[in-house]
Amino acid sequence: MSNRIQKICSRFALLTTVALSSFASAQTIDDVLENARSVRAAEQALFQQRVTEFNATPAAEQQRLIQQAAASRAAIAATVQQQSDQFSANDLQISQLTTQLRDQANTLGLTEIFAMARQLAGDTTTILEQSLINAQFDDGRVAFLREFSESDSMATIAQLERLWFELQREITGSGQVARFNGTVVEANGTQLDTSIVRIGPFTAIADGKYLAYIPALNRLNIMPRQPEELLPDAERLESATQGYVQTIVDSTRGVLLGMFVERPTWEERIEQGELVGLIIIIVGALAVLAFIYQLFYLVFARLAVSKQMRSLQNPTKDNALGRVLLSFKGDGTNIEEDSDVAELRISEAVMREVPRLERFQPFLRLAVAAGPLLGLVGTVVGMIITFQSITESGSSDPKLMAGGIGQAMIATVLGLGVAVPLLFAGALLNSLSRSIVQVLDEQSTGMLADNIEKRR
Repeated sequence: MSNRIQKICSRFALLTTVALSSFASAQTIDDVLENARSVRAAEQALFQQRVTEFNATPAAEQQRLIQQAAASRAAIAATVQQQSDQFSANDLQISQLTTQLRDQANTLGLTEIFAMARQLAGDTTTILEQSLINAQFDDGRVAFLREFSESDSMATIAQLERLWFELQREITGSGQVARFNGTVVEANGTQLDTSIVRIGPFTAIADGKYLAYIPALNRLNIMPRQPEELLPDAERLESATQGYVQTIVDSTRGVLLGMFVERPTWEERIEQGELVGLIIIIVGALAVLAFIYQLFYLVFARLAVSKQMRSLQNPTKDNALGRVLLSFKGDGTNIEEDSDVAELRISEAVMREVPRLERFQPFLRLAVAAGPLLGLVGTVVGMIITFQSITESGSSDPKLMAGGIGQAMIATVLGLGVAVPLLFAGALLNSLSRSIVQVLDEQSTGMLADNIEKRR
């Protein structure tokens, strides 16, 4: 009989395997329906086969099988009832013991202690998630602290010891300058095993470059942009083996260093100003070139006039004062008898020199006035872009508004940055030219007065 049962079980298992494989191989709804029909037909055939085999068995054997099945069922039911009663008794005992444990914990004040431990674990989890010390001690301590802080069961001695150990290790690591081997992520995503120097939870360096901690990956990545002026300090620290070394420590744990390296360069700021900023820079560059050219011209002209003043009796044509003196004295044959005509001749010579002395000054004044106005145009354009981004997105996201506001501010700064220096430059050129013109007027007027006195 047992062989017959084993045969039936093996057939049923085979049928079940065929049915599961058929369902697994089904691709469409029609295939699933057809497989279900075939499985149903196989089950009915197996049932009929089992009925036929049972009916072919003698009556006495059938009665014995029925009694055996009933006895097995009763034994299983008794076992189930016994296990159920035992489970209920155990559950009741556990509940009673838990109540006793809580009462004893309340009596001893352990409930408050465990609550404080969980709160401390939760606060520590928040700190440790952002701590780059995790890159060195990657042993699941953050997961342990999070699980412990969220647990409702009574804390064990091992959990309290682990909490104390993690706190102590974090405190100790915060005051260490450690060197360890770890994995860093390059800018292209490649992972590199290298030696890492860690300054507490503040700064990490590898291969002479500064690292940033990625909490989600529990990895240190090489900053895409490195602070060039701070790299010598990083190399000095990494090459040191003992003693004291002067280096850079970011007390904000990477925030200030990240802001420092993310600062846009002058080229990026100019690009952010777009067309208006480019126009302002071109106008400013032309004005600066004109200022430099005229500044050298006035300086050399002033030196030449000073040299001529030391020899007024021998005027030359290589300086403004000499040309004015020659226009009055000439070669000795064109001396005017009338003092009014002589005065007009001198004024004409001085006025002939003034345009060259005041050259480019009107353009500088124009650039000083146009710089802020062009900056205002860029500001208006930037605000238009800002409001357009708000309209298109339907929200006032600062990241969407940053582009337009940045363009507006850059244009304003460029306009003022061009106007203010050119204002002083124009004042300098005006002062130099006026001083030379004043010397020409003084010398020509004095020369005219001396000539009139001699005539009298």
